[in-house]
Amino acid sequence: MTIELKQSLKLTQQLIMTPQLQQAIKLLQLSRIELADLVAQEMEQNPLLEEQQPGEEEGKESQQVEPDDSGDKEIIRTKEVTGEGDGKEEFDWDSYLEDYGPVGVTYYREESDLPPIENLMTRKETLTDYLYWQLNLSPLTEEEKRVACQIIGNLDGGGYLIATLDEVAELESVDRESVERILKKVQEFDPPGIAARDLRECLVNQLLSLDLLTPLVGKIIDDHMKDLETKNYPLIARKQKVSIEDVLEAVRVITNLDPRPGLVYSEEKPHYIVPDVYVFKVGDEYRVVLNDDGLPRIKLSNTYRDILAGVGNGLRNDKNKDYIRERLQSATWLIKSIQQRQRTIYRVSESIVHFQRDFFDRGIQHLRPMVLKDIADDVEMHESTISRVTTNKYMHTPRGLFELKYFFNSGISRTDGDSIASESVRERIRELVAREDPKNPLHDGQIASVLEKGGISIARRTVAKYRELMGILPSLKRKKFF
Repeated sequence: MTIELKQSLKLTQQLIMTPQLQQAIKLLQLSRIELADLVAQEMEQNPLLEEQQPGEEEGKESQQVEPDDSGDKEIIRTKEVTGEGDGKEEFDWDSYLEDYGPVGVTYYREESDLPPIENLMTRKETLTDYLYWQLNLSPLTEEEKRVACQIIGNLDGGGYLIATLDEVAELESVDRESVERILKKVQEFDPPGIAARDLRECLVNQLLSLDLLTPLVGKIIDDHMKDLETKNYPLIARKQKVSIEDVLEAVRVITNLDPRPGLVYSEEKPHYIVPDVYVFKVGDEYRVVLNDDGLPRIKLSNTYRDILAGVGNGLRNDKNKDYIRERLQSATWLIKSIQQRQRTIYRVSESIVHFQRDFFDRGIQHLRPMVLKDIADDVEMHESTISRVTTNKYMHTPRGLFELKYFFNSGISRTDGDSIASESVRERIRELVAREDPKNPLHDGQIASVLEKGGISIARRTVAKYRELMGILPSLKRKKFF
């Protein structure tokens, strides 16, 4: 058998995602923060892009894509980006500023609205800083302070010691007994319970500092933590041969302790959600307005535009011209993709408001079951596009702030043949738990029975699943004795 090389032609068809289409799809699923970072990065890499300042070309930019209330209005049908074309077509510079405008209202912040610079330079005191401050005030020798610094440096966010005494002794070249003695000194620092090696030691140290450690409280912490978790107080009373009232009093003391004292000085900052869309009620109608606050508005540089148009000195090097044309193509597609993204978000949000009109008028109990296909058919786009648009996007409504995916819920059958959104059922469960008797909470079967009487047919295991998703404890752990 001989091996030889041959050439042959084969005609096939395949789908190829162009770079332009990939960019458009990528921008669709980005959040506001990610989009702002990407635009800032593109502005650094592309000299043809620059940020448009507030008040620049106000006359042209006042034109909005937002629907007009006056009688006849033109419906702008935004189609999905297909990525067709190479981006080298003639660019209409004169109409650029008119076309690239916000689909809604753009808000600009004046410098006077910004917080003072001293507010930006301050830093919250950490747990380590607080403990070091107390260490410097303590009457310890330099060697003891060095070991104490090693202990403080090995505390986790909750204030627990994550290194063993042997490890600390080896690092500081001291004996284990000295480390344990210095650890006792550090455990006397504020907050009470700090530098503990386990939960029991943390609770006991807090009780000692508060002078509340009684024999019964110590026995419960040592031998009955599992029973304490399940609130099996009669069993504790029977084993310790005390009354249930004594157990409840001891439990009251324990439950007022802090199992993670270091979290008070946590460095985690709250993450504030900035809505992508605002919904305002004007008369009997709801209006959708995109929020462009915080997003840099980019434009093409006038300098390079004049160079390509032949104004001024121009470019003598063909390589430079090719580079500018390449940057122009990239900038053009970025601007078009951002514009397409804003219009798509606007149309999808407008469709959501249309489908969930009962929710906006009457509340969460009237949230309508809805899937991605419903919106996709309404705006004539693919379901995958709707999924990308609703990812990490938030809508501020008269009823609160919601993620766009919040409005997509499966339907649960009612006894009258109609269906109700699963999120509405969760809200009903949350209301039932909030109104229950703390000393006799409802179990999952009872909640299912109450819902069925209200016309919602749901199984007990479904109630348990929804309860766990909402972070609601089982009835045994919700029960309160005092």
